Amino acid sequence: MQHLSNPFRGTGLGDLSGAPAPSTNAETVAALLARCPAHAATPLVDAPSLAERAGVGALWVKDERGRMGLGSFKALGAAYVIACDAVATGTEDLSTSLSGRTYITASAGNHGMSVAAGARVFGAKAVVHIAETVPESFAERLRAKGAEVVRAGAEYEASMALAAQSAEANGYILLSDSSWPGYMDRPHRLMEGYLQMAAEALDQCPAAPTHVFLQAGVGGLAGAVAALVRKRLGDAPRIVVVEPDAAPAIFDSIEAGRFVSTTGPVSAMGRLDCKEASLIALTGLSRDADDCLLISEDEAAATLAPMAEAGLEGSESGVAGVAGLLAADPGMLGLGPEARVLCFLSEGPA
Repeated sequence: MQHLSNPFRGTGLGDLSGAPAPSTNAETVAALLARCPAHAATPLVDAPSLAERAGVGALWVKDERGRMGLGSFKALGAAYVIACDAVATGTEDLSTSLSGRTYITASAGNHGMSVAAGARVFGAKAVVHIAETVPESFAERLRAKGAEVVRAGAEYEASMALAAQSAEANGYILLSDSSWPGYMDRPHRLMEGYLQMAAEALDQCPAAPTHVFLQAGVGGLAGAVAALVRKRLGDAPRIVVVEPDAAPAIFDSIEAGRFVSTTGPVSAMGRLDCKEASLIALTGLSRDADDCLLISEDEAAATLAPMAEAGLEGSESGVAGVAGLLAADPGMLGLGPEARVLCFLSEGPA
């Protein structure tokens, strides 16, 4: 485990190609989702056995495995953006409101499922680029949701570049869960969808958490949750961002004081194996996070069994926030018997 204290806490990194801070407009998200028959709140699970293992007073885990039948928090992202597009048409029959449109993306995991599901609900088509390293079983899941699957690129970043080229060439709508110079609006709204998860978790906590551990790939989940935690609870909770040491996108950028691209081997934390941060997420996390942690493959894998024993079976990516808690030096992060920790189980087993 590697630790970095964020020297930019409260101010942020400054201008990152004009990237806005994450939205905190959770009320708008809740109002739209109230119109969706598939929407329901996910549970917050008290995990005393894990709390004891971590040496903290309480550990609450927001369980996103059942989110809208898609198996992860990503159901609140791309599908939310597509739903906003559907409502904006003013069409009475939303099931055909986006007929003729095609959404395209690249995905290393559940983002593609959200694009595919959202497109199908509102009558659009979905094209999902996946890298050579993505298992064929995931490609089949995407096809089952009605998506056209394209194998393209050796890793996620190459797949996204090719998806962007295809969008421009074919008139498709690019829907990435990351952001970069010139591409901000849709990922900003996509992160806004994640506020529903954050708002539910904060409403469900029996008391205000003293610590919040957030796993990050490009940083969308972490950035959205951290922004709402700061809005609701101010400076009090200690927010800790957890990444694979093979993909330290947030960690390395904060350490460098600017956006940097990272390199590393393929990580078993596949949904977090992103070598570049979303600029929107980095803008927010450089302002809102107190600490960054890098965890090893072994530290993530070692967390699977105790999570499963607590009834919280997940993938290495899904349990990474808890893995960061279990690997952390308690004294370094102010943990102990008085700590109340909020974590997120972002997906089930791979």
